[in-house]
Amino acid sequence: MATIERDLQEQAQQQYTPKLGQGVDIERVDTDDGEVMIVNMGPQHPSTHGVLRLVVELNGENVMKATPHIGYLHTGLEKTMENMTYYKALTITDREDYLSNLMNNLAYSMAVEKLMDIEVPPRAQRLRLILNEFERIASHLLWLGTHALDIGAMTLFFYTWRERDAILDLKEMMSGVRMMTSWICPGGLRGDMPEGWFYKAQKFVDAFPKRLDEYNRLVSKNPIWVERLSGIGVISAEDAIAWGLSGPSLRGSGVAWDIRKANPYTGYEQFDFDIPVGKNGDVYDRFLCRMEELRQSHRILVQALKDVPGGPVMTSDRKVAPPPRAELDTSMESLIHHFKIFTEGYHPPIGEAYAAVESARGEKGYYIYSDGSNKPYRVKIKGPSFNNLQALPKMAEGRMIADVVAIIGSIDIVLGDIDR
Repeated sequence: MATIERDLQEQAQQQYTPKLGQGVDIERVDTDDGEVMIVNMGPQHPSTHGVLRLVVELNGENVMKATPHIGYLHTGLEKTMENMTYYKALTITDREDYLSNLMNNLAYSMAVEKLMDIEVPPRAQRLRLILNEFERIASHLLWLGTHALDIGAMTLFFYTWRERDAILDLKEMMSGVRMMTSWICPGGLRGDMPEGWFYKAQKFVDAFPKRLDEYNRLVSKNPIWVERLSGIGVISAEDAIAWGLSGPSLRGSGVAWDIRKANPYTGYEQFDFDIPVGKNGDVYDRFLCRMEELRQSHRILVQALKDVPGGPVMTSDRKVAPPPRAELDTSMESLIHHFKIFTEGYHPPIGEAYAAVESARGEKGYYIYSDGSNKPYRVKIKGPSFNNLQALPKMAEGRMIADVVAIIGSIDIVLGDIDR
């Protein structure tokens, strides 16, 4: 009886002993260079900013190789969008890069508008720009707070969360929700700003420079912070371009590429702002680029809030625009049109379109192929986090395992933007 019990215990132990990649933390391998440790970092590690798993080969504490393993958050967003009408598919864009939902809304809406040759009213264009810059600030604030937290600077997290919460209040006041707003839509916006919104927005803009100075005093010239970030995760301008990096991860290597300047959209050509770039391509330069981008976003908002145009926030083109609500009580044609817009949706002509915006992480693009039906035949999302992550092994090679956390934070990935 005892022998049978032992056999059963051994079988159960063999059955449930995890193999590498299924939960084992460390495996040791003997090589000509000595003992190499293979360490699983993630997918539950808090500093991987989502369910990212890195398989890291170590010689002591030095990283010989770091291999990202993705797919733990895969939800098939692109295929889901292909099975929804164009109007309803907008809600999926909120959930892709969930820290830049309004920027995703804009890129998708611009692609649909290009397909259907829709012109957006001036007021909607200006409000889109304002919302995108608020979103950039909110995203960078979350990055800054969590990046500092990863490295061991806890105080900054609470400071940045205070300002980010104020931006989420603006989004909630506008749409009723704090994150997944779906507020920017093909043709314009879902609605105009409520009473008091511009006052609160201006109040935030007026107070933000002082807050930004506080962040800089806390860390930017802190000798521990500077030493911790300088000289690690270096990638040259040539390599950054070759790996397809974009956003602050590219500009930190000295490449002055920003879609808002290179291919202006929604009125960015009307505003004066600079493109911050780094010199060394290390973690500290990427940090400095984002800090300056916060200041430049504030600079854009100061200009944009001064003279917001009047007029409608939705196109009058009935191909995508529902009729005014006041007409629904008196016009059967308007009622039918309203019903068809929100049930059947609209039918872009056969063709394809690509539109891109400068999101908080880099180039966010939407490619849409239309077969003439009310659902997109193909949707392909270009996510900057995916391209930026693929350069991580090059940035981490030769560094210490403690540096990997700082490097991951410096490229500011969102796993929803990677696992599509």
